[in-house]
Amino acid sequence: MATQSSPTSIGKEESLSLVGHRHACHVMLYADTKAKLFGRTPIKHIVLMQMRFDGLLGFPGGLVEPKENLEAGLSRELGEELGMAVPITPQDHVVSCPASSCPNLITHFYVKKMEESEIKEVERAAVTMATDHGLEVMGMVRVPLYFLKNGGGLPSFLSHSFISNSRSQLLSALQQFGLVSQRELDEAVRQADQLRQRPNAE
Repeated sequence: MATQSSPTSIGKEESLSLVGHRHACHVMLYADTKAKLFGRTPIKHIVLMQMRFDGLLGFPGGLVEPKENLEAGLSRELGEELGMAVPITPQDHVVSCPASSCPNLITHFYVKKMEESEIKEVERAAVTMATDHGLEVMGMVRVPLYFLKNGGGLPSFLSHSFISNSRSQLLSALQQFGLVSQRELDEAVRQADQLRQRPNAE
């Protein structure tokens, strides 16, 4: 079972040869953790996303300047949005895809694993040091990878609104890097779809 259809991928080098296309780079930062919610539910992994100025969820990053190296451009954007340097290398690249919501835009997705102490420093810097905090970025958000009663946790998170293909990027990365099993992802998407269809009756 597929969790969600993903845009058709394109080779990174091939995408850079396309004439008249812009490029946007985003990254999923994550770390392992032994923390437990309420001392009972294992959190297992810290995965960061952000609440954007338009109320949509997305990953840190943004547009790369013309002729700017992709990884350098992403690192520059992270400095503005996170308030600290987070080195990104070509080895962190996962996939490149044409943007589903914007013609002539190629999105490049990266995943970088960090230590728990490092990712907590990112969260602190994003609030206290980032120039974009409260403007283009409303705040960093941890993705709950666990399941609670009545669709709480990951299903509820997936029922929210995401920018462009960031939801499919999240689902693919969680599966590819072994953070959530395919069975759990399928169940989370199923419950998220049910939550979206549920009437808001009090």
